[in-house]
Amino acid sequence: MSSTSHVTYTVKVEEASPATEKRPSAGPVYRWINAKDGLLELPPGLESPWKFFSDTATRIPSKPVLGRRKVSDGKAGPYTWITYQEAYDAAIRLGSAIRTLGVNPGGHCGIYGSNCPEWLLAMEACNSQSITYVPLYDTLGANAVEFIINHAEVSIAFVQENKIPAIISCLPRCSSYLKTIVSFSNISSSLKKEAEELGVSCFSWNEFLDLGSLNCELPPKQKTDICTIMYTSGTTGEPKGVILTNEAMMAEVLCIDLLLLLTDKVCSEEDTYFSFLPLAHVYDQVMETYFIYKGSSIGFWQGDVRYLMEDIQELKPTMFSGVPRVYDRIYTGISGKIQSGGALSKKLFDYAYNYKLRNMENGLPQDKAAPLLDSFVFRKIKQAFGGRIRGLLSGAAPLPRHVEEFLRVTSGAPITQGYGLTESCAGCFTSLSNIFSMIGTVGVPVPTIEARLESVPEMGYDALSSTPRGEICLRGITLFSGYYKRKDLTEEVVVDGWFHTGDIGEWQPDGAMKIIDRKKNIFKLSQGEYVAVESIENKYLRCPLITSIWVYGNSFESFLVAIVVPDRKALEDWAVNNLQEAVDFKSLCENPKARKYILDELNSTGQKNQLKGFEMLKAVYLEPTLFDVERDLITPTFKLKRPQLLKYYNVQVDQLYNEAKGAKA
Repeated sequence: MSSTSHVTYTVKVEEASPATEKRPSAGPVYRWINAKDGLLELPPGLESPWKFFSDTATRIPSKPVLGRRKVSDGKAGPYTWITYQEAYDAAIRLGSAIRTLGVNPGGHCGIYGSNCPEWLLAMEACNSQSITYVPLYDTLGANAVEFIINHAEVSIAFVQENKIPAIISCLPRCSSYLKTIVSFSNISSSLKKEAEELGVSCFSWNEFLDLGSLNCELPPKQKTDICTIMYTSGTTGEPKGVILTNEAMMAEVLCIDLLLLLTDKVCSEEDTYFSFLPLAHVYDQVMETYFIYKGSSIGFWQGDVRYLMEDIQELKPTMFSGVPRVYDRIYTGISGKIQSGGALSKKLFDYAYNYKLRNMENGLPQDKAAPLLDSFVFRKIKQAFGGRIRGLLSGAAPLPRHVEEFLRVTSGAPITQGYGLTESCAGCFTSLSNIFSMIGTVGVPVPTIEARLESVPEMGYDALSSTPRGEICLRGITLFSGYYKRKDLTEEVVVDGWFHTGDIGEWQPDGAMKIIDRKKNIFKLSQGEYVAVESIENKYLRCPLITSIWVYGNSFESFLVAIVVPDRKALEDWAVNNLQEAVDFKSLCENPKARKYILDELNSTGQKNQLKGFEMLKAVYLEPTLFDVERDLITPTFKLKRPQLLKYYNVQVDQLYNEAKGAKA
């Protein structure tokens, strides 16, 4: 038993509330123990994230802030840097140029492209002039870019050079708002001409800088100003514009600082951050704003995943934010090397790993659990991150437990897993550095947030039971201010001041939160694709060979599997023509040929109904008996009870994943 197991890291600040006619019951309200006397508030005088940037530029003007690798003849050179002073001057000039075009405080400016210094400079230019920036992003597709420009009434956009054709292609449908395009670098005369014919003026980066002036007056700022409207990929319907104020952004940044101060050590001018998670998402924007506040340096990747590890080697960052997919790739690469390193070195590695793991489970911090072994056995793994890493952060989806444990033991740096949404301005829960018992959880509420669980009776989750489970609800100043122009959608999720996340959580004995389910039968696969499972099942049900289907996936796996009840007559008719020997229905369901036949027919039905690649099935189990109320697998109205189905078919689901992975390998 871990020596930290009896400690609890949250404190109850409000009692549970019983169910009413309108609302289900809700559990007690909890905060992180260090916020028991009050949630973090902004100090007076902080009105805009611009202050973080301008204060740092005044304090350390000659410190390098933004770095990138120049590519010549297909080879990337060393990182070259601009200083805080140079970045500040560029942001002031860009902001001034935006104003000369008649875009005023409160106006909306789009930013479209991969992470690079220009992205951040455009963002700071908007902050300097109290202009709201609106990230436009690739993964949403061309229609979404068009939708956002029109919906958010974007009048000027900073655009990566290779994205300009995509923006121009949608101009005929959005030029009533968009009047100016500024390239992150250059723009060809033919594209310029095409845009101008549609009434839109175009500038190269340097042309636009020349429009601006260094001695322009900056408008007054308020913490209630809208900093950004960030569109999230709607799982159903159109993207939703999440409104985040200056206050939410700044409080989130101070929140990170306080967490690091109390659990590890804060960042400083000595730190270097590696920028590769998309700046169009709130997670990386908040992180980069934090590093600017602390005077750290930010080095950008080249934008090609093949050179990701090479960029890390060149930059040698001290802080790294990743997502499970990246950590999984690093883990797989390192594991492969260990396996192929010969029996003796593998034995030594296993001994070192288990020795250090045991010490960490007994409460020793990562750096004190086995310092000698860190130097001799795990040194190469630390080198994979460049050799200077002192903090790893993971967000966006759950980190597989074996990967988290491996990195905690071998990377030479604490890894902290967090949970957040665009609506909570990135992290609203975080595991605490060096608290090993929090492995597999998302930790405690951050210092700006208090949280409670609300019962979900239709899914069997009770927030008042001895193991409290329910929908995670949040309250605090780092929450969004609503969905832009969608009061209806805002009122669906914000009820009595509580934001309902749609995620199902379970409080752990030490006060940490574990995410266990999604309320709306929508989940993410490990690559980040959202799966709306009911609509997929309805499409598969159009296949005449089946009577029932339960499709399953989770955020640790990259594909879907299913338990299927075949139509008895249809399958028996097929067997007469395709199998040599007569068999009973139960044996027929176990027959590999029958399973393959049903799988192929289901995927062919899926294709006919326009299902996407990741919505196709990789393996199916044929169940001879209909899902029934007796086994608690469906409701009296024939709705699937998903948690119960998973419990009942747990073994078969595991077999399906193993089988499909075996076939892939």
